Amino acid sequence: MKIGLVDLDTTHPEKWIPIERDLEHEVVGLWDGGDVHPSEYVTEFAEKHSIPRVYESLEAMARDVDCAIIHGCDWDTHVEKARPFVEAEKSILVDKPMAGNLRDIRQLQTWARSGSRITGGSSLRYCYEVQDFLANADKNQCVAHTVLTGCTVDEFNYGIHAYTLLAGILGAGVVSVQHLSKGVQRRVRVNWPDGRMGIVVIGEAAEWIPFYASISTDKDVTQFVAANDKIYRAFLEIALPYLAGEVDEPPVPFDQLIEPELLALAAKISWQENDREVRLDELTDCTVSYNGHVFAEGYRRAKYPEGS
Repeated sequence: MKIGLVDLDTTHPEKWIPIERDLEHEVVGLWDGGDVHPSEYVTEFAEKHSIPRVYESLEAMARDVDCAIIHGCDWDTHVEKARPFVEAEKSILVDKPMAGNLRDIRQLQTWARSGSRITGGSSLRYCYEVQDFLANADKNQCVAHTVLTGCTVDEFNYGIHAYTLLAGILGAGVVSVQHLSKGVQRRVRVNWPDGRMGIVVIGEAAEWIPFYASISTDKDVTQFVAANDKIYRAFLEIALPYLAGEVDEPPVPFDQLIEPELLALAAKISWQENDREVRLDELTDCTVSYNGHVFAEGYRRAKYPEGS
């Protein structure tokens, strides 16, 4: 494919480019909205990574590329940045978190249901450790019934990794979520209709903690820490063939793909409402959200402190 990069906010574009090229795709251009980096950074990035064109508009990029990868850390802009590519019938990968409010989640869902080739989210869903666990569970005919996943940093931008890791292990179909109180970090119980249960541990801690899982099955216990240096390749090896049209079926059906974001919204309602259990089917009129604009402003200040 000819790939266009939308926004350079995070470390992901730089780390993904070598993998995209190794998988025989071409990065033909980029566009940056300026939410984090100054314009000179964009020019230098293009030169450093041998990207031939910096676009002035997404509409122009949409005419030239086969696929857009949307990397912006302000997830509240993802839908509008995806729109020109949907209208041009191009493939789209929306980096995590895909959206922080129900309206945007539903718009992405509508496009996918209408035939747009869209995928994305957290790479933790596809990490090699999850792939190995699922393969071994199938081979040994064992069933996971209780799973603990977690990480640190924040409740959504990073927390979405822990929700997605849980979804990768136990699959979709969650019925309810309940915040279990905030100790050092937040603890969220996730319930499936057949009695399976997950606990997600997220939020700030004294030190950085890697992405981890502890899985109890009917036959044994598996524990792992996801290898950070391999998670992006594991993701792109699965996502890019679908976006390129090499396979017809998405890696995960989109209605299931967005469930981690829905879990995060339900968890926020729970802790704002005295830790009550929140059913996912309550989210029809959900007005709770995670503010992408505020997150992006903080991200920019961390990158470029005043006076530096």
